Amino acid sequence: MQTPKPLLPEGARRTAAWCGVVLLVTGVAAVAVWLCIVFKTAVTPVLLALLGTALLGPVHRRMTSHGVNRSLAAAVTCAVLLAVVGGAGYIVVAALVETGDQIVQSLKDAGQWVVDHFQVADDIDVNDLEASGRKLVEKFGATAAGGLLTGLSLLGSLVATSVLALLLTFFFLRDADRAAHLAHSLAPRGTGDMVEAMGRRAFEAVQGFMRGTTLIALIDAVCITVGLLILRVPGAVGLGALVLVGAYIPYLGAFISGAVAVLVALADRGFAIALWALGVVLAVQVLEGHILQPMIQSRTVQMHPAMILIALTAGASVAGILGMLLAVPLCAAAFGIIGELRKGRVGLEDGA
Repeated sequence: MQTPKPLLPEGARRTAAWCGVVLLVTGVAAVAVWLCIVFKTAVTPVLLALLGTALLGPVHRRMTSHGVNRSLAAAVTCAVLLAVVGGAGYIVVAALVETGDQIVQSLKDAGQWVVDHFQVADDIDVNDLEASGRKLVEKFGATAAGGLLTGLSLLGSLVATSVLALLLTFFFLRDADRAAHLAHSLAPRGTGDMVEAMGRRAFEAVQGFMRGTTLIALIDAVCITVGLLILRVPGAVGLGALVLVGAYIPYLGAFISGAVAVLVALADRGFAIALWALGVVLAVQVLEGHILQPMIQSRTVQMHPAMILIALTAGASVAGILGMLLAVPLCAAAFGIIGELRKGRVGLEDGA
């Protein structure tokens, strides 16, 4: 009996199969993002708690290894986290409030200097640009605030989210040893080991990203602040605080904070000091890109800059500033899972 000839050639069938897989994965990802947006009230504290757990996990493990009770160690770790984050937040806010008006005025003067020296356009009014910028910031801030907790004020939503994230961090730290058993119980039969390995790899990627980014942010902020203080740039401490916060948004945060520092130096200290400030910023960025990141983040998932920028754009479109902060660690976790899947597949093929 003659076998019927396929309607489509082999290449077309394979292409169709891969298109089906891509559409299925895209659909699942879209549904997952949609569910995260719908349940953002619960998802946001969970993600923040995971980041806090990834950052403070080594401290908790060191305390338990010395015989401290797990619950007590988790409570002390959360208290340290609250003190550090609260103190750092107070320092950053105080520095920005103290020098905020001076920085804004320096930026306004820098804009006027650019208009006067480069003759961009005769009808440009710096005051109009400042007003438009303030309206844009207010609009973007209102949008970002509304995306956190619907129906609550910004202050109330931040407090509620922070308290819930802190409590979840306590439970995640205390019960981290049960995560492996939970993965085995929830995974389909025969896939428990693979699910556990993927979870561990994803958490290690997030852990490495958080620890490395925090250390690099501190070094960048201290170096740039010292350089601006030597150059006697106004608002150096506030600009250093801006660098510290912006470091958690790769590439974009460093570019914006560095540009603000150079513009402030240009407005208040002149063109020569602005060039020196630019040199300080570029030197710190070179130090970060060629020394700090290879040394500190060598064990984390390495992502191409284009992929990071795409992730930042997607995160901003989904959840504003919070999405930008969470986009890169989530992508690092995803790449860790993909790497573990590829390793498992290669192991199966070798075993076969």
